[in-house]
Amino acid sequence: MIDTTHPAGSVRDQVAATDWAALTDEIAAHGSAPTGRLLTPARCGETAALYDETERFRTTVDMARHRFGSGQYRCFTHDLPAVVRELREALCPRLPPVARDWSAKLGTSAPWPDEPAEWIGMCHAAGQSKSAQILLRYGAGDWNALHRDVFGDMLFPLQVVIGLDVPGADCTGGEFLMTEQRPSAQSRGSAATVLQGHGLAFATRDRPVASKRGWSTAPMRHGASTVRSGRRRTLGLVFHDAQ
Repeated sequence: MIDTTHPAGSVRDQVAATDWAALTDEIAAHGSAPTGRLLTPARCGETAALYDETERFRTTVDMARHRFGSGQYRCFTHDLPAVVRELREALCPRLPPVARDWSAKLGTSAPWPDEPAEWIGMCHAAGQSKSAQILLRYGAGDWNALHRDVFGDMLFPLQVVIGLDVPGADCTGGEFLMTEQRPSAQSRGSAATVLQGHGLAFATRDRPVASKRGWSTAPMRHGASTVRSGRRRTLGLVFHDAQ
């Protein structure tokens, strides 16, 4: 199906239309921040429908079986569909400045080159050679346990989830959840509704937070609340490969 409402090349335009200065400030303050619309409804439907094209995926994970929650996701092969490839290529140049700022504050290494292919080559050289891009599908009663998508020593500290269904119409519940372990304090939680076609950028493992002694590391975890009705589908973009 041809999406005439989403002209060729407009994924990059939609990514560019996001207020990245405001997003950078918000993700620094909260560990996550929404983008503007990245995909049209028609293209969301096309992306969600990829789930049934099993030849596009290297593996299928039943979350209940692995005690990850309840629901299912599939990991793409490196032969990514055009829409997934376009999103990653458009988002990749936007995120390293945030990652490098976080590393500078925490005094850690910032190994991420400007060229995304060079970074993926570094992942492969370190034994992380599997595609980490995923489609997730939840039905009523499904949920995703709080976790971190680390996958090895080669880590990019930000990732993006994109909603493919309409909250409140296609599904209820299924909010995106995050917890932050604050220095010398109890954890703080947050919830966000990811709109159809919109993205949410968030911390993969941890982020810097201001403390009395300068900057401290706040471990972050993410997941999804229980879907109460309908079906929730999302696209997960991770910017490092898996072991």
